[in-house]
Amino acid sequence: MSGVGKLVCVTGASGYIASWLVKLLLRRGYTVRASVRDPSDPKKTEHLRALDGASERLHLFKANLLEEGSFDSVVEGCEGVFHTASPFYHNVTDPKAELIDPALKGTLNVLASCTKASSIRRVVVTSSMAAVMYNERPRTPEVVVDETWFSDAQFAEKSESWYVLSKALAEEAAWKVAKENSIDMVTINPAMVIGPLLQPTLNTSCEAILKLIDGSSTTYPNYSFGWINVKDVAMAHILAYEVPSANGRYCLVERVAHYSEIVKIIHELYPSLKLPEKCADDKPFAPIYQVSRDKAKSLGIEYIPLETSIKETIESLKEKGFVSF
Repeated sequence: MSGVGKLVCVTGASGYIASWLVKLLLRRGYTVRASVRDPSDPKKTEHLRALDGASERLHLFKANLLEEGSFDSVVEGCEGVFHTASPFYHNVTDPKAELIDPALKGTLNVLASCTKASSIRRVVVTSSMAAVMYNERPRTPEVVVDETWFSDAQFAEKSESWYVLSKALAEEAAWKVAKENSIDMVTINPAMVIGPLLQPTLNTSCEAILKLIDGSSTTYPNYSFGWINVKDVAMAHILAYEVPSANGRYCLVERVAHYSEIVKIIHELYPSLKLPEKCADDKPFAPIYQVSRDKAKSLGIEYIPLETSIKETIESLKEKGFVSF
């Protein structure tokens, strides 16, 4: 119960990672100020209010990422700030309005509020592997991606990878502000985050698993991704705040796996499920690369195995009514 008597803030608290972060912070005894866009929307807040310890130690605040000063009153008096609020969608019609502005301006607004609060000891920002590994460097089996890699914004823009661009720009801006204002900041850079859902709505990364099991796809994508359990991601945020020596960035990847391997694991777990049988194209499979796990392990992250994460995701999707079998 290392958080007893300590006040921290979580932005975008109704999101997938943030909901787990709030749950684990409350479990450790912290008092949590949670910002959401609309505290009166039960879809955004009911699952948070139902968490153990929420009635005594969870305080919901209304805040808007695009509004300057919106987070001033939320972070004032807090010892730690966890900035997790940032949208993640694939089908984007207006990248600037939907992804880039909320990620970039939101980060700058939250950090601007943090510079005014003398109580803050450390800020932990949820970044992404999207801000790490998209550049001109090849990703092949002998390559090890680590915390020294940075995504190239021009490369992302050229390939119209708008989510990658939003995370690359946001993290770059965050480090600049942190340096200029002597903010003690750490970033957590998770890969595709799966595992149990606390919120009632479907998030983009769990939707990737849903599309393989709901009968809507006859093929699986020709992609290789890093995968990580949401509980490990939430715990990494807390350890990055609590461990005095934590610094810089932390890549979070339990395993890099091609979609064909994900399908194989699902088939072994649920043999009766009808799953996609072939790849979406005839090209060679996207190569598996390696991601260094050393720095995250030094924080104390044990890593939940991918098979467990997939099973937890599917069971949770069933329980929430997104799929039935």
